[in-house]
Amino acid sequence: MVRILGLLISMTAMVLATSAGAADLKVISAGAVRALVTGMIADYSKQTGHKFDFTVGTTGQLREIIASGQHADLIITSAPLMGEIEKTGKLTAGSRTDLGRVGLGVVVREGAPVPDVSTPEALKQVLINAKSIAYTDPKLGGTSVIHLMKLADRFGITDAVVKKGVLATGGDDASEKVAHGQAEIAVSLISEVVPIKGAKMAGPLPGDTQLWTIYASAIPMSSKEPAHARAFITALTSPAMAPRWSTGGFEQVK
Repeated sequence: MVRILGLLISMTAMVLATSAGAADLKVISAGAVRALVTGMIADYSKQTGHKFDFTVGTTGQLREIIASGQHADLIITSAPLMGEIEKTGKLTAGSRTDLGRVGLGVVVREGAPVPDVSTPEALKQVLINAKSIAYTDPKLGGTSVIHLMKLADRFGITDAVVKKGVLATGGDDASEKVAHGQAEIAVSLISEVVPIKGAKMAGPLPGDTQLWTIYASAIPMSSKEPAHARAFITALTSPAMAPRWSTGGFEQVK
């Protein structure tokens, strides 16, 4: 019954979109949802004819992009950044939709020994023992590296973590570097590890070292395609899509 309802919702959104003609939607999106949403868009585009133009970046990059006034029909960001944007009054009232939440984890290469990261102390030892650690360049303001540096400071090992750092352009790139042997481990959002071949999760960050980040979508008041943007989000968040969010590393917002 749930699956049927979800399919009906998705089909309704698609029919509405198609009836009004195909559209070009410009989306500004966090990298954490890129791989997951890209797969959904492929199916959605085939049935509606819509085309999507994505601008993707870290939280810091998106903050600058949005502040610059770059046009978007839909914005997908972390909840903290979305909160900042809401305060500007530039979002359509009532258009915000929480998509899901995702945590952070330690990444290792496929086939490599899996370290114990089940407790904060175990995680600390993994960071100390690792020969190299890939993470997003701090200058880019990524969620994962900001939290990693807070943990390193808490553990008193900031200098060691920095010295071992292999800088990446994002969590997916950090995972790629582990997969290609350029770094022993990485710390990344779980959703940015799932699609990377050759890399896998050693485990999520344990206990109070974990950081759950909610990702949300909203429609700017300047959107040229607000109806199509809303229909797309309705399709993405239908019950039928729940397994894809789960497989992609996301959990429902609690």
